[in-house]
Amino acid sequence: MWSGPPRCDIVVVTVRPHPAEENRRNLVIVIISGVSGSGKTTVGAMLAGRLGWPFADADDFHPDANVEKMRAGIPLTDEDRRPWLRAIGAWMDRHIAREESAVVGCSALRRAYRDQLLGGRPEARMVFLAADRDVLSRRLAARAGHFFPETLLASQLAALEPPGPDEHVISVIPADTPAATVDAIIALLFPARPPGPGR
Repeated sequence: MWSGPPRCDIVVVTVRPHPAEENRRNLVIVIISGVSGSGKTTVGAMLAGRLGWPFADADDFHPDANVEKMRAGIPLTDEDRRPWLRAIGAWMDRHIAREESAVVGCSALRRAYRDQLLGGRPEARMVFLAADRDVLSRRLAARAGHFFPETLLASQLAALEPPGPDEHVISVIPADTPAATVDAIIALLFPARPPGPGR
């Protein structure tokens, strides 16, 4: 029989989070933003491919009337962009509801647009591709078959409100290659380790 001081047995219990809770905690919707020609579609699609996540190009959410205006070289107004932003937000919300991480490429030129996409969505993270004007002009001049003409670049740059220091937006200067830009984005968003597919 034990005759010493009262014995206290310590039992260590490891509680693993429920898979659904873990998925929710790791859920991320990445928005790659920037003016036309910054590489947001190329970089966004490559980032999604690396992570094994779905990708959407925000250009595909424009109503036909917006596409025709841009094709004719007419800049879009805030009123034109309202249904477009709502459609992008709805796409993000569907993925959040399914607890499915995803990537979307979207210009998000003004702070009001960024606030609309990020507001009420703690899962959303935005990366702004800060390419200079010469790079943008060269890329747009070399791009064929897109409804956005090079002549509209000036209007986009005039409308652009670069992300401020008080915004939850990461600014990245595009590297020489899209792959190197994706590497930089992954390192900034996921410094520990990138999440796996479907996370």
